Amino acid sequence: MYNMQGIIRKNINNASSQFERLGYVGTNFANYSTNGYKAIRFEQMLSDDGYVHGAVRTDYQKGSMKITGNPYDVAIDGEGFIPIVSPDGEVAYTRDGSFKRGKDGYLLTNDGWVVGAGIKLPANLYKFQIKPDGRVFTYESAMDSKGKCLGTIPVVQFDCPEGLQQDSHGNRVWQTEESGEPQLVKNHNMITQNYLENSNTNIYTSVNEMLRLNASMLASMSVLKMTDDMYNKSINIRES
Repeated sequence: MYNMQGIIRKNINNASSQFERLGYVGTNFANYSTNGYKAIRFEQMLSDDGYVHGAVRTDYQKGSMKITGNPYDVAIDGEGFIPIVSPDGEVAYTRDGSFKRGKDGYLLTNDGWVVGAGIKLPANLYKFQIKPDGRVFTYESAMDSKGKCLGTIPVVQFDCPEGLQQDSHGNRVWQTEESGEPQLVKNHNMITQNYLENSNTNIYTSVNEMLRLNASMLASMSVLKMTDDMYNKSINIRES
């Protein structure tokens, strides 16, 4: 009886683990079109006691870059994140460089977070340019070759990026004790204007993983049902 109960517990645990993993694969699917999204992977191992254990990891490899032709769009060509500040003063970090000019002129994320320490673009400017080192220049006319530097889009890195907390929308992360403090990257050339970074989710790998997980869950539930039937029969035999 103890062995039968142990088999049931193990199958429930393993089925729950597969269901959790399926949720992470679904999150990757949902954010396939999210700029700069980093795919979640769920690593599993079978321990000596027959239980499946897993750990959640985030794949911070750079996604492919796409040209947009929009001067407000930027991509980070390398490791790192751009600090952003919410209207309430909350600090987070992003690789989604689909920015815009807000009503008051400040460079903002699409959902209204201020980029960096605040870069204010003047109204009716002729053009602006974002240099590879993050400096933002505006030009008053076609004859203006020097331009005026309004500020810099900073890039920071973390000692342990896998320790960052990623939101459900996949377009920003927060530092944690595990990630460590952000470190400003100096003298870099990683900012690319007119480009955006795609999600690094591999759609084909995700489809295959979802199919395997579905088959594994069906098998686990079949074993669980069979074990439960045997357990009930053994109880009936003892009672009779």
